[in-house]
Amino acid sequence: MAVPDQRLMDDGGHGAYREDLYAFEGLATTVPSLADIGPEAYGFFAQNGYLAVERAFTPQEVEGALNGLMSLLAGDNPDFRGVMYEKASAEIDVSALNLNAKQDYVRKFMHFVDYDATLRDLSRHASLLRVLEPMVGGKPALFQDMALLKPPRIGREKPWHQDHAYFNLKLDAPVVGVWIALDEATVDNGCMIVLPGSHLQGPMIHFRRRDWQICDKDANQGAAVAVPLKPGGALFFASLLHHGTPVNHSPRRRRALQFHYCAEEVRKISQDERMAVFGAEGKDATC
Repeated sequence: MAVPDQRLMDDGGHGAYREDLYAFEGLATTVPSLADIGPEAYGFFAQNGYLAVERAFTPQEVEGALNGLMSLLAGDNPDFRGVMYEKASAEIDVSALNLNAKQDYVRKFMHFVDYDATLRDLSRHASLLRVLEPMVGGKPALFQDMALLKPPRIGREKPWHQDHAYFNLKLDAPVVGVWIALDEATVDNGCMIVLPGSHLQGPMIHFRRRDWQICDKDANQGAAVAVPLKPGGALFFASLLHHGTPVNHSPRRRRALQFHYCAEEVRKISQDERMAVFGAEGKDATC
């Protein structure tokens, strides 16, 4: 089946940044599994804005998720159009590559749960939703689904940011991201770097520089931690937590799913309302 050319969906540029921008002082505190998340872990999440789980999903579930992504990339569902490629793909004919090579030019898959049953089922995983309900303060509703890939040696940086700066949702609404490792995520291939407790500082002004981001001079102002994960490990994080990922300079893939949830009853806001909080216009702010 022919695969549509989706290179025009590339999601922006990437450039140089200070090497110390992703410096960290230690590794994230973890719990062994979703079943181990109880009052103490929820307290840790409330204070630190993140919770890392060593074994959230089984090897079979990880394999199913990867197979689902590769099926979408192969064009098995011709209605799916949510692939974003790295800028390096502009230099070659991606359509001529075999599937294994083609995935190493992919940056993102967006909005896939309605196109693949395995990925949809994972987003509705009963144990996952059980953990999320106290975090979001109600029945969890999935409102964003994506897969984030850092191909070997060309996988770009995601600068420091707060996810809520991207969402037209009430600022006081608890919103939780779930980042699920499909490969081993390491310091070398671009694992998540987070700033514990930064979600308690409130919203930060974001600027359009290498991305929609916190200004470099205001980023990583504290004791950041790295969050390496084995395949099937997961990171739960608050939408106001400062976080980012460096470039993948390694020869190894770093593929991950990312779901975002809020309570079903959360009210949406307009983009103007969001930008009044997170945008720099009309404020005494420079970057």
